[in-house]
Amino acid sequence: MKIAITSDIYYPMTNGVAVFAHNLANGLAKAGHQVMVVCPSFKDGKPYQEVDEETGVVTVHLKSMRFPFYPDQINKVPEKKELLGLPMPRLVYKHGIWFPLAPYDELAAALNDFQPDVIHLQTAETIALATMRYARRYDVPLVSTGHAYPDNITSQFKMLKPVKRPVDAVVRAYMASFLKHAEYATMPTELAIGDLVPKNRRRFKVPVEALSNGVDLTCFKKGKPNQKVLDKYGIKLKGPRVLYVGRVDPEKSIGNVVQAFAKIAEVIPAARLTIVGDGTDLGRLKELAEDLGLAERVEFPGRIYLPELAEVYQSADVFATASKTETQGIVLIEAAACGLPLVAVDAGAAKELCQNRKNGILCAPDDIEAMAHGLKRILTQPDVKERYGAESLKIAKRHDLSRTLKRFEEIYREAIALKED
Repeated sequence: MKIAITSDIYYPMTNGVAVFAHNLANGLAKAGHQVMVVCPSFKDGKPYQEVDEETGVVTVHLKSMRFPFYPDQINKVPEKKELLGLPMPRLVYKHGIWFPLAPYDELAAALNDFQPDVIHLQTAETIALATMRYARRYDVPLVSTGHAYPDNITSQFKMLKPVKRPVDAVVRAYMASFLKHAEYATMPTELAIGDLVPKNRRRFKVPVEALSNGVDLTCFKKGKPNQKVLDKYGIKLKGPRVLYVGRVDPEKSIGNVVQAFAKIAEVIPAARLTIVGDGTDLGRLKELAEDLGLAERVEFPGRIYLPELAEVYQSADVFATASKTETQGIVLIEAAACGLPLVAVDAGAAKELCQNRKNGILCAPDDIEAMAHGLKRILTQPDVKERYGAESLKIAKRHDLSRTLKRFEEIYREAIALKED
């Protein structure tokens, strides 16, 4: 098949959508399909194309503009600047996120040249709007995957709290429109579908399926880490380790993990916390660790990519996240695939991967005491850690990327057949 993947967010950005779309494109190409990706330009906004020498995936980067109010998730977030000794708010970022303003003509030219059998849409921004327009005009089968639900967006803006319900309803209808105008729709979990799609799916008129984003289990597995890799990032392999991997932004609530760690640090003197990633909350978290007297025990090695990232997972004893906005959480799958017990919050779709008292501890959102108790239980009870870790390996196997790729191949054929009917 000739498969086009369109997304407003793509590699080398570091978030779940970008990672999934990149894995999907390369996986489909390795399975023998012709794959084209259409996404924003990350090189000064200028359009360009590139071909992956290993897989043959053609990536078309559309002319884009920088929106400076949110970092691009590629470059390091700049430190706060001071004026007369006072910290200045970062109203703009040196490396803002890229978006095409009017991408239709470029997108249509690329897709007309490629002649896809099916298009797989990943997002709900400008490229998504252009993709829907193209699919309607040229009668191309469309598969749409939703990676977010309203709370992912609205919960980040405190000013919206008084009107959150009606705003959520508007955002929900907008996001759902990208699913219900496709031949086939997917979301990573049933919980995510339940938030976006009416309970009576007959009213939706489009097949909607929960399908895991998946993780390449050949890359993430239990094992002994390479000390040279850890040394490279200043990660000291001594004492029990709590690990967080992902974007370091306010909506991830990483401060709760730091505060929970502070409570167990009092009773487990050798324990360490490693926070892998970069984002707008990094400076505040470093200050928090210092204020709590943990500057020497909380490590911030920055972003780490495969294959070295797997070594970092293998160096840990437990994975912790306090995020309340996960539609699935690829990092939870990666951690589970490396045999780690999980500590997470009962919000979003985290509980489908962190199953309470089975492979980890599930806490109420913002319950720092409960998170600290869960971390302490896992780190001080070897039998619990071993039992939860073994169960994590079993759960991770259900999210093998190879299974996800195979099912999407089937879905593409179903979408083509539905369009022909």
